[in-house]
Amino acid sequence: MKITQVEAIPFAIPYRKPLRFASGEVHTAEHVLVRVHTDDGIVGVAEAPPRPFTYGETQASIVAVLEQLFAPQVVGLSLLEREELHARLGRTVGNPVAKAALDMAVWDALGRTLDVGVTELLGGYTDRMRVCHMLGFDEPAAMVDEAQRMRDTHGITTFKVKVGRRPVALDTAVVRALRENLGEDVELYVDGNRGWTASESARAMREMADLGLLFAEELCPADDVLGRRWLVSQVDVPFIADESAVTAADVTREVLGGSATAISIKVARTGFTHSQRVHHLAEGLGLEVVLGNQIDGQLGSLCSVAFGAAFRLTSRRAGELSNFLDLSDDLLAEPLEISDGELVIRPGAGLGAELDPGKLAHYRQDQ
Repeated sequence: MKITQVEAIPFAIPYRKPLRFASGEVHTAEHVLVRVHTDDGIVGVAEAPPRPFTYGETQASIVAVLEQLFAPQVVGLSLLEREELHARLGRTVGNPVAKAALDMAVWDALGRTLDVGVTELLGGYTDRMRVCHMLGFDEPAAMVDEAQRMRDTHGITTFKVKVGRRPVALDTAVVRALRENLGEDVELYVDGNRGWTASESARAMREMADLGLLFAEELCPADDVLGRRWLVSQVDVPFIADESAVTAADVTREVLGGSATAISIKVARTGFTHSQRVHHLAEGLGLEVVLGNQIDGQLGSLCSVAFGAAFRLTSRRAGELSNFLDLSDDLLAEPLEISDGELVIRPGAGLGAELDPGKLAHYRQDQ
């Protein structure tokens, strides 16, 4: 079970339409496939989706840090030596997405070696999750149409609405249109990606107070310490810390400081090992948790549902698991399917992910 090689393969797949939000927009999934090989002939896989406007990583930087720094440090370790692996990765600051993908590929390789699913290794609570779909910036009619299509085609009834534009009325009008057209049975929550000020956020939430929102997420900048605490005291729905609360230490700071009352876990930036630690902390503090999305492809979404289904707390709410539907293609040999508003984990060892070698050859950027 010793690691013999780490591969970092850049690939690019266009989105059918760009996803726009307050901190940026994405037109092409310029991601990295991470493969961990062992001396038993096992290969574990995971997907690294860089978000330079959030974490400072790019496709090129992820490939470079994996090949030049991380691979030499982890080759020779056993798949079971995860604490030592993370101690070595921790010598390099930052690079959360690169570290997360390497961690998840190790878990996948371990599951394949033991012939056990990753969800079972982590906790084994259930085999599926309800799905939340993320709606990016657009005109109200277009966002309503997209939500209705997702409900009619895939049975999705929970939507996260990207907000944070100026003027604030652009976004409050969208959320109101969604509520009026979709009805009361649909769950809605908003994500500002730090785009509004604290006062703009408070005004927007007052204007939407009658819309029955589930959560508010990262409405204003995380470094607006006093404004953020004041805002949370004004909001009567759980306030989710996302980009501001990546590590367990971040969660502790944000929650005990009064800057958040719920958290988002994204395995794309904390892998399975550190996501597990954040989950246990949230459970101990009595926080609500949503499983977030990093605009992952199908492999990344498979990682997310594998983690989310493992625990009661993360499977309680709909997870953000559907934005792979916006991609024009993908790498999995058997595409994921969302049916009746749910995504089911893949049966089999590890993540149960099998890649299409022809598609990988077509979309990879290093050959």
